[in-house]
Amino acid sequence: MPVKTATRNNLPSAARQLRQLQAPQQGRLRLALLLALGNTALLIGQYGLLAWLLNQWLQTSINDAFIPTAPRALYFVFIALAACMLLRPVLHYGRERLCVQASLEIRRQLRDRVLQKLARPAAQLAHSDSDGALTSRVLDQVDALDGYLQRYVVQAQLAVLIPLMLLVVTTPFSGLAALLLLLTAPLVPLFMIILGKAASASSRKQLQALSRLGGRFLDLVRGMRTLQHLQATEQAQEQIAQAAEGYRQRTMAVLRLAFLSSAVLEFFAALSIALVAVYLGLGLLGILPWAKASIPVPYTGALFILLLAPEFYAPLRQLGNDYHAKADAEAAMQELAPLLQDEGWQHQGTEPLPGTLPVSIQACDLSVQSTDGRSRLQLPSLHLQAGHSLLIQGASGAGKSTLLQVLLGALPHQGQLLVNGHAFARLELNGWLNGLDYLAQQPRFIEGSLADNLRLAAPQASEARMQAAMAQVGLADLVQQRGLDWPLAERGAGMSGGQLSRVALAQLLLRDRPLWLLDEPTAHLDPDSRRQIHQLLHQLSHGRSLILVSHSSAGLDWVDQRLQLGAPQTENSHA
Repeated sequence: MPVKTATRNNLPSAARQLRQLQAPQQGRLRLALLLALGNTALLIGQYGLLAWLLNQWLQTSINDAFIPTAPRALYFVFIALAACMLLRPVLHYGRERLCVQASLEIRRQLRDRVLQKLARPAAQLAHSDSDGALTSRVLDQVDALDGYLQRYVVQAQLAVLIPLMLLVVTTPFSGLAALLLLLTAPLVPLFMIILGKAASASSRKQLQALSRLGGRFLDLVRGMRTLQHLQATEQAQEQIAQAAEGYRQRTMAVLRLAFLSSAVLEFFAALSIALVAVYLGLGLLGILPWAKASIPVPYTGALFILLLAPEFYAPLRQLGNDYHAKADAEAAMQELAPLLQDEGWQHQGTEPLPGTLPVSIQACDLSVQSTDGRSRLQLPSLHLQAGHSLLIQGASGAGKSTLLQVLLGALPHQGQLLVNGHAFARLELNGWLNGLDYLAQQPRFIEGSLADNLRLAAPQASEARMQAAMAQVGLADLVQQRGLDWPLAERGAGMSGGQLSRVALAQLLLRDRPLWLLDEPTAHLDPDSRRQIHQLLHQLSHGRSLILVSHSSAGLDWVDQRLQLGAPQTENSHA
């Protein structure tokens, strides 16, 4: 029976992921909501007291002394008014403080989750993003959630609850005024949604541009010595300037939409308030067409409603402003999705690898689904015999690297996958990874000596063993001339691309694993160097199982099998 691993065909939407992030901090967010509602209740009381006081002032004779002759009740009104004015800032501060703490904690937990995902051995081997792009995601895009968590989450609830509260206290004074408020209220969220969709798309493009800009800038900084040697610093400067200008234009497009939406929201809110004010003013003058010579709303009630009218639309206007924070957060979550897409899935095998080494690999109806449900890999059959080599080719997006990531235990899959006749899903992952070696397009090197970089593969390797490995990859003369203490800059600066590829092969020899997975290790080399490295692989991989992904077949006539993804089955090159 084929073994199927657990998989999720569809990643939850960005909105759903954002709601899940809030779950651990619901206590703080609910308390912040209650404080905001308490602030609104105090505001209603404050405006009610002000309306009553102004009405009393109008009814008092101009010649009378207002404060000295005021009844005792006035003193209690002033005390209550002062209490409202003093307590409201305290409640507002408490709400802001709780929202800030919730945002900090949620972003810290999310960043920890991303770093933990990247810390998994399989993820480290399989991840292909540049360091700059990863840094942008872990830092900038996690922080892009701040505005949403601090403001939008609570404000989205206040935009519903506060208008309802104000309608409840307005209706006893004037049902028509409450109806006008109710009918004009949908205009604000309607235009907020229309403009917010455009803002969301612009925010997503802006974050993608920032990620690419960060990756490009870091790569150019790392390669500065090479650029200076090639006298290409001016071209690099022009590239950065063009990328920065593109990012500036996208940023201005987002700001343009933000200001446009704010202006539209303010216009409709002002228009609605003016409509209510005209109705109340004409009513006080007694010239309403349907209520001539009568005052439908007394002065106190009219003033109270007029004071509350701006507050009725204020939460909706604020939500419109904060909607851009929601758009930024959803765009950031979509960018973070590749780092979190299989966070809930882990390779659960516990059994050691059976049989002898090198290993044989078989697959039948193997498939992998992307986060949006599309197929990333469809492999009807595969049979790699122990000690044989397999060349995988195909168009971009056909699933070449995806197959290697499945074998690294980094992606869930469906179908049958056997190693030495044993279900891959049952194998203990760390033990399996200790039996293979993976080499990506860009080998990883650190700033240090050549020996330091070789010892990344085998920390206990002796100098004689390192020299022997370098001799096997054709760098014996280089070691004899410059020695193992030859310093290398970050990412191997100081060596040519072909030399770095040979050093990477020397690292594979020092680790001495029975299975090699090579993902386009010669993609960045010129045709002659690529052919030489391919021929060198023929010599070094003897006695090992080898899976090589390569667009080029130059120098690979020696491979035992070829797999063209999209074809029904593998072909034996020696048949």
